[in-house]
This record gives sequence, structure tokens and C-alpha cells, in this order.
Amino acid sequence: MKKFIFILLCFFGLMNSLLPRAVTTSSDIVIYGGTSSGVIAAIQASRMGKSVVLLHPGKHIGGATTNGLGWVDCKNHAVVGGIAKEFFSKVWQFYQNDANWIFEARHPLSDQHGPVSPTERAMWVFEPHVAERIMKAMIKAANVQVVFNESLNRTTGVVKNNQQIIQIEMQSGNIYQGKMFLDCTYEGDLMAAAQVSYTVSREANSLYGEIHNGIQSDSQSRAFNVLIDPYIVKQNATSGLLPRVFPNSGGPDGTEDNGIQSYNYRMCLTDVVANKVMVQKPIDYDESQYEIVFRAIEANISPKEFFHLNLMPNRKTDSNNAGPISTDFVGMSWNWVEADDATRQNIAKQHENWQRGLIWTLQNHPRVNSEVKDYYAPWGLPKDEFIDNKGWPYELYVREGRRMISSYVITENTAMGQETITDSIGLADYQMDSHYAKYYVGSDGYVEGEGGMYVTTPKPFPISFKAVVPKAEECENLLVPVCLSASHVGYGAIRMEPHFMILGQSCATIASLAIDLGCAVQNVPYDTLKAQLIKDGQLLGQ
Repeated sequence: MKKFIFILLCFFGLMNSLLPRAVTTSSDIVIYGGTSSGVIAAIQASRMGKSVVLLHPGKHIGGATTNGLGWVDCKNHAVVGGIAKEFFSKVWQFYQNDANWIFEARHPLSDQHGPVSPTERAMWVFEPHVAERIMKAMIKAANVQVVFNESLNRTTGVVKNNQQIIQIEMQSGNIYQGKMFLDCTYEGDLMAAAQVSYTVSREANSLYGEIHNGIQSDSQSRAFNVLIDPYIVKQNATSGLLPRVFPNSGGPDGTEDNGIQSYNYRMCLTDVVANKVMVQKPIDYDESQYEIVFRAIEANISPKEFFHLNLMPNRKTDSNNAGPISTDFVGMSWNWVEADDATRQNIAKQHENWQRGLIWTLQNHPRVNSEVKDYYAPWGLPKDEFIDNKGWPYELYVREGRRMISSYVITENTAMGQETITDSIGLADYQMDSHYAKYYVGSDGYVEGEGGMYVTTPKPFPISFKAVVPKAEECENLLVPVCLSASHVGYGAIRMEPHFMILGQSCATIASLAIDLGCAVQNVPYDTLKAQLIKDGQLLGQ
């Protein structure tokens, strides 16, 4: 018996020795979130001589930039400098090589916001795998340590001593200690776990003296360009509403609510027969979800409005939302931000099923006319993109998560040039843009979209240093370049990948200088910061 117990103890000891053990890693700067912002931040921190670790919950770095957003949202290329411009220049260099044009001959490509100057050696349209390849090479050249599949323990994982984060613990049990921390996630998970003030959804216009915030109904004009009956049985309110259609807008215009603008996957498609796999009907396909699509087709909506086919090199697309009924899974993003990881995975799968089902419906369903079928028939998933996910993007396009509330909040007044900013850390130049938060029954009795916004801003505007640092009494060694301090409307003019790259570099610069000076991030002298940013190619507009 004693011999048996001894053998059993030896067995369990051996098994225990084979289990992965939690480790503790110390670095000058710890970055959570392998988005484009996180990648650029890590490179800048390393270039400033700091030890840095980049922690990413997934298996592929780059965020939206490497997940199908290859037709870059950039109204004005002239505001992009620093390492962000370096990235786009490397894209240009890659496509100068004829050998990299595999499925078509090299040729000029139209840009999303007009032609690029012939003298500009940067390119703003690219394939997803090319973006990831370039980012990985830049990370390697900077000697940055990247740890994949590391998700933050959002419940008890952040350890603080007064206003300083000491360490963060991951779900793996691994611990990462640092002098400075950056939250580069789209959701603001580290910021929230560090108990920094934030908001989610839309504020009332009255809070910051705005015009375009809060609930935005059809009180002025219709958002939809076709009339779609909202009821299961047309013109019969007692039959119930179509899926995801609310009975009303939710309240008076301009009031706050809990709606969040819609998410989607930025699909990459191709019409090259040798490189495509057609999308199959999802196993759990729910035809009722597409009744709104059938009725839009019956109302003669343009075939082009279901999703974009914006061309990138090698006959691939960035297929984003294109109209009122498109790839956005409207109304299904509201719970994402505060959800646990398992719930987020479920929400992401629902979005994937919606979009796969949309493609299959447009290409195959008997209620879809030949004009629509013919328009979408050539397009399938590329075999050479997202290879370990069978052609589908790795990450959902999270357009808006949490937004920090610091000592300065960027609002639509900032974006419209009505405020003077004297501590710029980079420039933004995009429309105040938001996608629908919900479908609802409009005042005329037909389906409407609520929450859509596309308001032109007059010129580039500076982003304040104070917008990326928390209130000093909440945290002194955290920077937030993605979920920065902004209202919903102000954020709408910033939430684009080039801006996140710019802010990632600037935040890494602030963190590095704070280490050098032995001070809180809020106390880095702006003149010192400004000189370093200019030295490193950032454009400040001052």
C-alpha cells in the first residue's frame, strides 16, 4: 500500500511539473492590446530605449488594419506622420514590386478620399496579410517582445498602489509588472479594470453643449431611402415587429441612451476563381433575420447598397457596410463592451453568421432578383487571407467601446474647430461619423435607422495631451490612446486607424519621458514632449 501511494505521489508530481507555470515579467512599459495603436506604441517605446512587452488576447497583431480594413479611412493624408507614415510608406514599397501582384498586373489604385499625389511614396490601400506582414517585420526590427493569447483578468487582475498600477495579471495566471502601462484595446478593458472613469454609449447634447449627440431620430428627414414595412405581416401591427426593429426611437432627440453604434466584419472578398471559396449557407441560418433584406430589394434599393466592393491589390476588396441594410448587425453591439470574454465570442459569432448569411442570401435565395444576384455572384472568400480562419477576418470591427473621462473631453466643438488646443500630440481629420445604433418604426410608419451621423469637419484639429491621460487622482502611470477622453460625437471624428497609430506613438513617447523624468504621465512638461514628437516626425499643427 505504501509503495502504491509513493508511486501515486510521484505520478502527480510528474504531472504537476509538466503543467505550464505562471511567470512574472517586468518591463519598463507594458502595452495591452495588439491593435495598430499598440503595435506603433511598442515600436516607439523600444526606439526610445525602453524595455517593452506587447500583450495581445489574440493570435494576430494589427487590429482592424490587418483584419480587412485595407481601404484606409483617411480624409487627409497630410496629417499622418511619424511611424504611421512609415507603415504606409512600407506598404507603397511592397507594391512597387511586380512580383507581389499575383492575380493582376501592377496598376494605380484609386484612394478612398481622392487620388494620392504622384510624389507621395505612401499607399493607403492594401491586402490584410500584407499589412500584418509589414507590422510583424517592424515589430521584429524594433526587438519588441510580443506575447499572444494573453487576456487580462478583468475582475481582479489589476493591482494598484495608490494611483500607480504595479502589475496586471492575465487569465493565464502570468503577471506583468511595469513602470508605465498603455491600454491600446478597442474596448478600454485595462482602463476600466484600473478603475479609471469612463462612459459607454451616447451622452445628452446638454452635457457638453453639442448638437449631434444622443438619440438622433428621423424628426428632420428620413435616414432610409426606401420604404420598408416594419411588421411581420405587412401593415398589421398586431403581428409583431421584424427582428431587431424597435417600436420607436427610444426618446426625444438629443437625450442620452444606452445604444452603441453597430459593428461588423470588414470582409475581404475576391472574384479570382483560382483564389476564392464561396460562402456557404450557415448551419443555423434564420431566414426571418433577412426579411428586412427581401423587403428592401422589393422596394428597389440599389444592389450596391448591401456592401461595398472597394478594390485592393490582387482583385480583393474591403467590403464594408454600404447602406441602411448591409453588413452592420444593427442593434446587436450594445452588450459587447461590458461583456465577459465568452459572451463577446458569442456576439462575434452572431455577427459572423449575419454576414455569411447575408452573402449567401444575396447570391442564392429565390426571393432575390437576378440583378442583385448577378452583382454579388462573382465574390467569395480569398484562400490566401486569414488562412488559419478559412478566409474570415480574425476580429470583429469594434467601432466604439468605452471612452475615458479625463480632465479634458474632446467634443464636437473640438472637432469643429471651436476650441483652442495648446498641447497637441497629433492631428485628426475625419468627419464626425457614427453608424446606426438601432432600427425602429419611424414617424411615417416605416423602418428607420437611428444614430447614424456623418458631419463634415472644417479642417484638421489637434488632439490634446490631456485627452489620453486619466485624471491624476485616478491613475498616474496609464495612457489610453484608443479609448481616449471624448464624447460619442467627438470620438466619431477620431476613431480611425491612422489616428490610433498616431496616438499610440505619442502615448509611448509620454510614457518614456515620464520614466526618464521620474514623474506621473500628467506631469511630463509639454515643451519637452512637443520637441520629442516633432523630432520623431509627428505632425502637431502648431
